[in-house]
Amino acid sequence: MKNVFLIGLPSSGKTTLGKQLARHARYRFVDTDTLIVKEEGMPIPDIFTRKGEPYFREAEARILRAIRPDSKLVIATGGGMPCFHDNMEYIKANGISVFLDVSPEQIVERILRHSTDDRPLYQKNDNQLLDNIRERYQSRHGFYSQADFTLQGDNITIHQLIDTIQLALVP
Repeated sequence: MKNVFLIGLPSSGKTTLGKQLARHARYRFVDTDTLIVKEEGMPIPDIFTRKGEPYFREAEARILRAIRPDSKLVIATGGGMPCFHDNMEYIKANGISVFLDVSPEQIVERILRHSTDDRPLYQKNDNQLLDNIRERYQSRHGFYSQADFTLQGDNITIHQLIDTIQLALVP
């Protein structure tokens, strides 16, 4: 069965909806950021600080390519993963991709509500947070929009996700 890749900005709901979808479809759930943290033995902000963003992007590509096609996985990708090292091309060739298109304003609300400050490119105390997220949204949209499916809105539900990809999951 095809893997399902969820893509979008950080805090777009990839992990939350991914876990729900995996339960519904009887797939396993994988978060690529969690795999990187496990492989590197340190949190993502530390990877960015100690080894730099280019190193992190290479680790993302390595983790992505280690995921076997047709493994019945729902995969929450890191927000930037589709934008580097031809990762979007790889995602499209190896599963079903869904872009969770959430507005930058809603992303900011979610980041500010999030209990930890674990997003290295988005800091809660950043006075320009909304502007930075809008800029990131614009720069990544061309990659994200290549997804097989797009769900747009600030309150995407598991039912919308299931209805969108249901036929694509049928072998």
